[in-house]
Amino acid sequence: MALLGPSGCGKSTLLRIMSGFIRQSEGRVLFDGEPVDHLTPSQRGVGIVFQNYALFPHMTVADNVAYGLQAHKWPREKIAPRVVEMLALVHMSEFAQRKPRQLSGGQQQRIALARCLAIDPKVLLLDEPFGALDKNLRLDMQIEVKRLVRESGVTTILVTHDQEEALSMADRIAVMSRGLIEQVATPTEIYDTPKTLFVNEFVGTTNVFAGEFSNAGATARVTLPGGLGLDVPLKPGFINGSKVAVSIRPEQLHVVPSGGLAGTVKAVMPLGAHVIYEVEISPGVSLKLSEPRESQVTMRQAGERVHVAPTSPDACNVFPAP
Repeated sequence: MALLGPSGCGKSTLLRIMSGFIRQSEGRVLFDGEPVDHLTPSQRGVGIVFQNYALFPHMTVADNVAYGLQAHKWPREKIAPRVVEMLALVHMSEFAQRKPRQLSGGQQQRIALARCLAIDPKVLLLDEPFGALDKNLRLDMQIEVKRLVRESGVTTILVTHDQEEALSMADRIAVMSRGLIEQVATPTEIYDTPKTLFVNEFVGTTNVFAGEFSNAGATARVTLPGGLGLDVPLKPGFINGSKVAVSIRPEQLHVVPSGGLAGTVKAVMPLGAHVIYEVEISPGVSLKLSEPRESQVTMRQAGERVHVAPTSPDACNVFPAP
C-alpha cells in the first residue's frame, strides 16, 4: 500500500505513528487486529527503510544484515545462515565483506532491505526509499523491491510523493492531503475515477476547466467560458446551473475533423513514445493533448489549427467547483 501526497500532508508522520516513534493523539494502531500502541518500536516487529538507508558505515554488509538479528536475540547458530539467505535474496552475496561506502546507492538500498526482511517483520515500512536514486536506477530498484515484497509476502507500506512510483508499485493507494485521507483505492480506480478534485489533479496530468453544468435528461453538458461545451456523464448531485470543474486527461483527448474545442497549437513537446501538445482554445485558456508518436507521421507544428474532443463523455470527470 502506498501513502501518496504532497510534502507536509502527514505521510511520514503516519508512518512514524505506525512504527511507534510518535505517539498518536487519538485512534489506535492495530497489527492483524491486535493493538500495538503499548509496544515500543523494537517490540512491534516493524522493519523500516529510510531514504538515506541508515547503514552502519563501520560494519561490513554481512554485519549490517546480522545486526537486526542480534538485536532480536536470534540464536547465534541461526544468524550466519540467515544472513547468507538474505544476501542471496537481494542478489548481494558477493558483497558480503564490503563496507557501505564501497557500494552504489542501489546496492546500499538492497542491503537496507535485506536487514529489514531478515527479522521477518510483521510490516515493512518504506519512507521515500527511492528519493536519493537517479531516474534510471530508481526504476530498476522499484522493480526489484516489488519482486522482493512479492516473494517475502510481507505487508508493505510505501510513503512517496511520486505519483508514478505509487501507481506502478502499490496494490492500493491512499491519497493524503493536509492530514486527511482523500481516497483509498486501486491505482486504476485512483487514476480513472478520482473521488475529489484534489486526487484528480494530484495523480497524473490533467486539464481542468471551470464551467456550468446542465442536465438534459439522458445526457449532461458543461458549458465553458466563451460558450464552448463538453458532453459529460450524468452525475447525481448536480443541478442545472451548478458551477463545476470538469477534468480531462491529455491522453483522453483526440483531434477531430471538426466540432469539439477549436484551438491553435502553441507548443510541441516530444516525450519519447508520446508527444504533448499545448493547444490554446481561447485567450488565456489552454489544454494539453497527448498523442502517440508514430515513426512515419509528421508531428503537428506550432501555429496549426486543430479541433480537439474527448474520446467519450466518460473521459470527463466532473467535480463541484472549488
